[in-house]
Amino acid sequence: MDAPRGIGTFVVWDYVVFAGMLLISAAIGIYYAFAGGGQQTSKDFLMGGRRMTAVPVALSLTASFMSAVTVLGTPSEVYRFGAIFSIFAITYFFVVAISAEVFLPVFYKLGITSTYEYLELRFNKCVRLCGTVLFVVQTILYTGIVIYAPALALNQVTGFDLWGAVVATGVVCTFYCTLGGLKAVIWTDVFQVGIMVAGFASVIIQATVIQGGISTIVNDCYNGGRLNFWNFDPNPLQRHTFWTIIIGGTFTWTSIYGVNQSQVQRYISCKSRFQAKMSLYINLLGLWAILVCSVLCGLALYSRYHDCDPWTAKKVSAPDQLMPYLVLDILQDFPGLPGLFVACAYSGTLSTVSSSINALAAVTVEDLIKPHFRSLSERSLSWISQGMSVLFGALCIGMAALASLMGALLQAALSIFGMVGGPLLGLFALGILVPFANSIGALVGLMAGFAVSLWVGIGAQLYPPLPERTMPLSLETYGCNSTYNVTNWVTTTEMPFSTSAFQIHNAESTLGTLVTVFMGMLISLPTGGRKQNVDRRFLLTKEDFLSNFDIFKKKKHILSYKSHPVQDGGTDNPAFNHIELNFPDQSGKMSGTRL
Repeated sequence: MDAPRGIGTFVVWDYVVFAGMLLISAAIGIYYAFAGGGQQTSKDFLMGGRRMTAVPVALSLTASFMSAVTVLGTPSEVYRFGAIFSIFAITYFFVVAISAEVFLPVFYKLGITSTYEYLELRFNKCVRLCGTVLFVVQTILYTGIVIYAPALALNQVTGFDLWGAVVATGVVCTFYCTLGGLKAVIWTDVFQVGIMVAGFASVIIQATVIQGGISTIVNDCYNGGRLNFWNFDPNPLQRHTFWTIIIGGTFTWTSIYGVNQSQVQRYISCKSRFQAKMSLYINLLGLWAILVCSVLCGLALYSRYHDCDPWTAKKVSAPDQLMPYLVLDILQDFPGLPGLFVACAYSGTLSTVSSSINALAAVTVEDLIKPHFRSLSERSLSWISQGMSVLFGALCIGMAALASLMGALLQAALSIFGMVGGPLLGLFALGILVPFANSIGALVGLMAGFAVSLWVGIGAQLYPPLPERTMPLSLETYGCNSTYNVTNWVTTTEMPFSTSAFQIHNAESTLGTLVTVFMGMLISLPTGGRKQNVDRRFLLTKEDFLSNFDIFKKKKHILSYKSHPVQDGGTDNPAFNHIELNFPDQSGKMSGTRL
């Protein structure tokens, strides 16, 4: 193996590649601002006219999952803790199956735009408002930090301008979200996922060549204990075991794929329920591909630095700087390729931020504006939706600026994502799976679940886990003095936190979900839950599963189930039509009313 020289620096071609990625993303937004007559209605802007197909939506779902945190954080996780991270492949299967078979059928047949519309249909306006507020606060906070944190890591290793990148990312996202709506978000994600795969591939291929083949990488990782694929320790306090990844990870990621507006909004924009389900299952292949790339990068990282850890040797100030460091080390002779990797990382940021901005606009228009201003025309709502995109884009950039002042508080702020996601998942599960759950039980359950997850989250910040719980593997520096020339590297400002902070705490989500469901059921029973008459469309039914086989029947049978609304005129939501018309059921009660 050749002894590494000092790491390289950015050249003009690297900046050209990065700028090209931003320009193409912006151009896609401009195209969809005018294609097909532009964004004439709020439905066009927020839902792509409900005419999307499975493959682009699947790639979009994959892209938004693969944020810059994945690009920088997951390889360093494998580098420090081993390949047990790859067990998430099983977790992703459970997450996609639950999302596709439990939550998607209910959301899709109701034709909702905001997932929180469901909470009003199933419970009441108060529950819907609670869900909306929690989502908005959670998303603005997370999105601002997801812009800033990776930019800081890349800046400190590559010298890439920090605030230039932060502002450019935020402005370009806001630009194409505002002009092109959901269609632009989805198709820029398709482009960006290609950039991300290319960036990963360039690192994996070159690392394999430099290290002398994949067998060398595997041997180095085996000798260093990194091929630790299985750990069945039942202790739930351990950082990564088979059980914490499968059980805790399933709860955590289902709260994102199953009920989070950013993800749900895309797959219910598909033109048929079959396309929507296909988008999730095709996306599963994408998740597996990204996981394989991330784990391979982590193993290559360890093979390259198994005898001289840059972090311990103070060449980098945080683990999430390891990937940019590797890139400048092994790709310095290929002008433009380091820029491709930075474009890969920022593509992750763009895809996450754009989906958040579009989701925030959808939730604000559907949950906070439409219910109070029913006389607004569709054209007016489209303009308001675009205005909301500008507003939330600015708020996210502002949050990124605020993140730069938060220092060590960043990690605590990020844990709010897990604190909110778990109770919200429990709230939706309560409505869809528990027929006797009522609004009182839902509110009490949500508050109890949030209180428990808040307690666990704050406790984790005040009393961080000991090394015997996190189980980091050994890192060596015995080869540094003789083989590494590091005179051209000077460590800059100490990083306030690592992207490992973005690895959402599974315990918070799991406990938050379970407590919400349990307390919701417990309170609903004595408060009249069994006496209420709940419309079956708000629940998961046997017919929802059986309808998976409709594709094998004659077309008239498919049409009898498919109630996804695409007609023009009036309200586009049959569930709300049902409430407004107040059709009585057989018992004489108004089946659309809530107790």
